[in-house]
Amino acid sequence: MPTLDRTSGASAFGGLAGALKAFAEEASVLVQALLSPSKVIEEVEQMRALQVRADRIEASDPLRADVLRWHASRIGLR
Repeated sequence: MPTLDRTSGASAFGGLAGALKAFAEEASVLVQALLSPSKVIEEVEQMRALQVRADRIEASDPLRADVLRWHASRIGLR
């Protein structure tokens, strides 16, 4: 088998393995969310509160508003 064929085959397998791993991780997150809806609701409420605070101070302190929005965007990723 030529070298090019072997590397493309390994690359395809690596891509498939990566895709399956990503799918498994996403499925795990979904199951966790379904089993603990109160946690999801709490996170959404926290994000919303940060967004409201950011909107309130946008005109007077845009840098702080950006920081609050950044924190809101990170909540669901913990």
